[in-house]
Amino acid sequence: MSNILVIGSSNTDMVIKTDKLPSPGETILGGTFLMNPGGKGANQAVAAARLGGKVTFISKRGNDLFGDQTIELLSKEGIDTQYIAKDAELPSGIALITVNSTGENIIVVAPGSNGNLVPEDLPSELFTPGKFEIILLQLEIPVMTVEYSALTASENGMKVILNPAPAQKLHDYLYRHTWLITPDEIETEVLTGIKIRDIPAAENAASFFRNKGVKNVIITMGSKGAFLMSDSYAGMIPGVPVIPVDTTAAGDVFNGALAVAISEGKDLKEAVDFANSAAAISVTRMGAQASAPYRNELD
Repeated sequence: MSNILVIGSSNTDMVIKTDKLPSPGETILGGTFLMNPGGKGANQAVAAARLGGKVTFISKRGNDLFGDQTIELLSKEGIDTQYIAKDAELPSGIALITVNSTGENIIVVAPGSNGNLVPEDLPSELFTPGKFEIILLQLEIPVMTVEYSALTASENGMKVILNPAPAQKLHDYLYRHTWLITPDEIETEVLTGIKIRDIPAAENAASFFRNKGVKNVIITMGSKGAFLMSDSYAGMIPGVPVIPVDTTAAGDVFNGALAVAISEGKDLKEAVDFANSAAAISVTRMGAQASAPYRNELD
């Protein structure tokens, strides 16, 4: 039985490696081309499943080859895909990704059917009390669907983890129904107006979220690690130093790992350590879902 429910996007990532990222209006010759499964929701579901989580994933796919491949690949990861909806008109989501020689990237997403995942696509049985312990959400699907999911899940006793990416302004009632929020530095600045230059700034931003009603806050800060604020702990948790190759799905791997650690009863500080380790492994590899580590690699 699944104990982690992930609701979010599923894309096919088309990746080109280059020496440098192009400037506006510039055409450059790239190197290797890769086509990989991606999307923040699917990435987080795969990361959680590979680390031992029992995962159910909900998304909306197009009636096309990319959608068929998505179901096949997610099923091979041991993920329950029975609730994934099919859109009769819109195509599956696509992401165009350029990665430079230091692992930095630029990404443009055509959401396709992801943008049409509406509350009516979510069966009420998903929110039955006790069916799932954790629900993991992102913002590559309509915000009304995120709000509905968070509200319904929290009212039925689930822990709502919100990864607010890509960042957009959010209603206060979404914060009030969020058990844990996990923005990175850029997303934190968009949501709070506070630029994360140092630990005091991270503390101020975390307090902003807590004052809005979020119970726990984790601000991810790349190679530096993550800042955690909860009832029992406030401070930086260092990252694991590695040489990055591709940072495309580091945040998604972090969030998937975090959900697994929490579902296993780890406290939040232990969970962040676990997630930092998983994310560190992922940035040493190309691809989104392909970069997610397996549990034996962390153990």
